[in-house]
Amino acid sequence: MSRHLTSLTEADVAAVRAVVDAAEHADHVRPVDEAVELLLARGLGSGAALWLDEGGFALVRPGEPRELDLVVRPDARRAGLGAALAREVLDDGPWAAWSHGDHPGARALAARLGFRAERSLWVMRLPGDVSLPQAPSEGPTLRAFRPGEDDDELLRVNREAFAHHPEQAGLDPAGLEERMGQPWFDPAGLLVADAGGGHLVGFHWTKVHEASDDAPRHGEVYVIGVDPSAQGGGLGRRLLVAGLAHLRSVLGDDAEVVLYVESDNDPAVAMYAKFGFAHAARDTHVQYRRGPVLLGT
Repeated sequence: MSRHLTSLTEADVAAVRAVVDAAEHADHVRPVDEAVELLLARGLGSGAALWLDEGGFALVRPGEPRELDLVVRPDARRAGLGAALAREVLDDGPWAAWSHGDHPGARALAARLGFRAERSLWVMRLPGDVSLPQAPSEGPTLRAFRPGEDDDELLRVNREAFAHHPEQAGLDPAGLEERMGQPWFDPAGLLVADAGGGHLVGFHWTKVHEASDDAPRHGEVYVIGVDPSAQGGGLGRRLLVAGLAHLRSVLGDDAEVVLYVESDNDPAVAMYAKFGFAHAARDTHVQYRRGPVLLGT
């Protein structure tokens, strides 16, 4: 029987991370996203709850729908633990759950539990040997983010650029401060487009991932946001080139750069492909959803 927790000790966090690391080593993809990593760093809170077993865990994040993160250690799989944890947590309300890497075991379990695939997120990769194209030099000044000065403007641009995005639009001052407190945060890697007087019209937030047992040091196009008033004039392309150039200046020209994009965002996928980014089937994350379960069905 799992332990139901709404706050985590250091030992609990270590146990969860051990499961995550083991799954990543076996499957070659991190089985949780940044939101989960931030929750673990806080020891939960924010209405989240964890069901922890020796062989795995189920994490529930509040929202509409609630989100389920379920990870089972490789040596504990195919014994019914995933289904048992899921049934311990799920109720008849609406739910969402991600399968990072579109794992076949997750696909089978989702079908058994009545979830359907609703959304697909692609990882696209840019090899280090691809030359960067030229971008227009005219337009707003591109400079490094100034913490404490640019916060409100950055959040405004983010809010307007991602008004219909289910996750990114929710970034608030607390979320920005939390991310700026992470070890990977570097103001020089958050490039902003300043139209004058500190009025921002876009940004490219990059991230450097340090080497691990499962991946070499590499870069990420974390977020690119362009104010709707400045869209259509090539600013997004200019920000992308500038961010990639920054990553190569930090990592070297041979380092890989990754990004995440909705699979049905055809304009964005086409733009990234022109830059040399490519997608492989294994680099697919799938969101499953289950609507309210009607009693008696």
